[in-house]
Amino acid sequence: MDNTINFMDLKRQYDTIKPEIFKAIEDVCDKTAFSGGPFVDTFEKDFADYCGVKHSLGLNSGTTALHAAMLALGIKHGDEVIVPANTFIATAWGVSYTGATPVFVDCEPDTWEICCDKIEEKITPRTKAIIGVHLYGQPFDVDKLAAIAKKHNLTLIEDCAQAHGALYKGRKAGSMSEIGCFSFYPGKNLGAYGEGGAITTNNQSIEAHVKSIRNHGSTERYFHDEIGYNYRMDGIQGAVLSVKMKYIDTWNQRRRSIGERYKKEFSNPLIKTQFQPDWAKSVYHLFVITTENRDDFMNYMKSNGISCGLHYPLPCHLQKAYIELGYKKGDCPNAEYLASHCVSLPMFPELTDEEVERVIKTVNTYAGTK
Repeated sequence: MDNTINFMDLKRQYDTIKPEIFKAIEDVCDKTAFSGGPFVDTFEKDFADYCGVKHSLGLNSGTTALHAAMLALGIKHGDEVIVPANTFIATAWGVSYTGATPVFVDCEPDTWEICCDKIEEKITPRTKAIIGVHLYGQPFDVDKLAAIAKKHNLTLIEDCAQAHGALYKGRKAGSMSEIGCFSFYPGKNLGAYGEGGAITTNNQSIEAHVKSIRNHGSTERYFHDEIGYNYRMDGIQGAVLSVKMKYIDTWNQRRRSIGERYKKEFSNPLIKTQFQPDWAKSVYHLFVITTENRDDFMNYMKSNGISCGLHYPLPCHLQKAYIELGYKKGDCPNAEYLASHCVSLPMFPELTDEEVERVIKTVNTYAGTK
């Protein structure tokens, strides 16, 4: 019998909600509401209520959510947008798709979130916005970034792709800026059965603009007021997400209990965990640690039947796609250190207490290289 502990196991979650999922998909098929439609409408309302905002708009991925957000804000060729160097590359894609330039900023050495003290030196007359990422499910310092944005007349955008239900000083991710951008990629805390995304906003003009952008630049069928995109959410994804919405808080609480147990019971001085300020309530989309010899650590975990992941092994500013921007090693040292030393441990709600105990024991008995 294989007793491997997977880094992620979506099948376990599916098995607990299978009848509800089948019924939801059948309902969509019966109504043939496959693109947008009532099931997406229902999900949008429920998700807006959950996040504490006036508007939520379903899209077909988190990447398109970021792109639509940039377009709705009027970001264009020649503009610049501040982006963390330590994030998944899609955070920067939305900027690049408009012809604007992402300007990468290093992360903090302890929270691994965007370093607020490094932002202002990167602001130029071309800067239009700042994207903060609620990294690994932990909120960034929203108030500090908002103050910088206000001082320089910039727009703050939240990348919430990893932070469904995360709290910053009691406020939900996606409710504290002009626009929140969510991904419902299957492995997210709230994951679709395919691709999916959304934006959240309290701004009615932004809501109206994104509705047009996602539907071929059209508010009346066959009449197109601007160049638009086919960014609509599928009806099946809306229905699946509505089923899973009922469980998101329970699943997040289980993630928190696992994450807090990891933090409390890890005693190995060879590993370091993400620092969590008092004002942040993470939903632990990922549980990332750093260690000096990552390959050795991962091989040790694998030899003990525990699979780990890497998020992310190369920071955005050093990606080949952005070579023309001229960044070099040493420009974002904290992000570069994290990229070469990070390991993501098993983290999903269906981990058993016995499996959590085994992960903790294995991490604590790792002795490093001789």
